[in-house]
Amino acid sequence: MFTHLLSRPICVILTAFISLAFAGCASRVKPLPLPGEIVAPEPIKGNSGKYMSPYTQDGVVAEWVDMAMTASAGKSIGTAVGAIGGRVIARKIPLLGGLLGGVVGSAIGKEVAIKAAGGWAKIKSTSDLSFNSPKTMAVYLYARHAGHADYSKALKCTCEIYSELGRVYQSAIRSAPRKVRSQAKKTTCTESGAHQVLASRASTAATAGKKGRR
Repeated sequence: MFTHLLSRPICVILTAFISLAFAGCASRVKPLPLPGEIVAPEPIKGNSGKYMSPYTQDGVVAEWVDMAMTASAGKSIGTAVGAIGGRVIARKIPLLGGLLGGVVGSAIGKEVAIKAAGGWAKIKSTSDLSFNSPKTMAVYLYARHAGHADYSKALKCTCEIYSELGRVYQSAIRSAPRKVRSQAKKTTCTESGAHQVLASRASTAATAGKKGRR
């Protein structure tokens, strides 16, 4: 009884200490800069790079991204699963909202995501910008397209195909070169607020894609 009573305040003290320690770690996490504060790298014109851009030179989502975003559990994704060699595992994949749950990032999950986007030939033929590095693509997409209404969805679709993009997304943006002050100030307060909301959603999408691949 005495031991039990003595352990309670100790537990309270330990819990408070751990909470403060975690709070301190969280406060040291470097926040993402605004899209207008970083320098956007130049993409490769055309589809000769290793990573296809989800946005075209006109600033709209590529056709393959549009296909992936509109894929549904009933038809598009289901057809893609059925097209993968008739493997038994494909019949057991949980399909939620047109997206693959825990299998995203595995060989089968990536293959289904590619099928939902129309296949590699479709992805490449409808892309007019590309990159040789996932870090370069992450910085470019964030700097140029974070304000796009469908950015988080487009990013998630892209991470389903290129899992390495999700893994380096936040770190690449945090380490991206900054614009000089005069250039960064061109972003208005309204744009900054909108970008913060969209950037937060996009980071969540990229993190979700990364967690699904573990």
